[in-house]
Amino acid sequence: MQRAILTQRVSRSDKEFHFQNWVGARLEDVGLQHDFIGRNSYPDFTLVHHPEGYETKGLQWPGREASYDNSRVPTGKHNGRTIYYAFGRYPTSIDDPEYPVVDLVLCHGDFLNADHTYVHRNTSFRGFGSYGDLLVRDRKVYVAPTPFALTGGTTGQATLIAPDDVMLNGRLEQVGKLVRTETEHMVVGYSFDLRTNKLTPQLAPNPSAGQEHRFAAYRVKGQGSGAVTMKDTEQVDEHIRVGDDE
Repeated sequence: MQRAILTQRVSRSDKEFHFQNWVGARLEDVGLQHDFIGRNSYPDFTLVHHPEGYETKGLQWPGREASYDNSRVPTGKHNGRTIYYAFGRYPTSIDDPEYPVVDLVLCHGDFLNADHTYVHRNTSFRGFGSYGDLLVRDRKVYVAPTPFALTGGTTGQATLIAPDDVMLNGRLEQVGKLVRTETEHMVVGYSFDLRTNKLTPQLAPNPSAGQEHRFAAYRVKGQGSGAVTMKDTEQVDEHIRVGDDE
């Protein structure tokens, strides 16, 4: 971002791969050997010499930037690796094939969801329809808030959000303390009524209710300005509802 290296659109319909390619090129710039597993893999990049991986999310700005869809639940741990999410916003009004990354948040997965135990599986059953031979697939999509919806002070900046006990080098300075608190109840299942098209969640007490997960926000020293703060629940809910109802 400091060197104004632009993203390059793969095609007119490309909404994310250009940013994914940009992140991969930055890993190469700094000499971090990595594997790029594939377009539909998780995470998008895994480092070779460090147990760390990166999932990339390109977001149009202005546009849908408060939440994103994924077939996997966000998490800070996957297959023994620490997972970070790279969120980059890019302008929607530019018709050129090249355009800048407006702002960037490199976010530890636990900031989005601290549960490491859930295992995602798509399931199905047969027997639907007049003749009882149609298959119904339960292919889950999870919609998570982005750091731009959860925090203030990240617009126009390049920010790292990491657990507050992570040891970092001296090039970074702390610009905010962030706390996320576990909810009182958690969803443990759901049912769907095919007659009414009603989806009903099943709740259970969260054994970790009230537990605080503490994070810190960082920037490169001398770059950017202002503090990073958590938005309150009402602000987040309102931000997510605006334009994100699909």
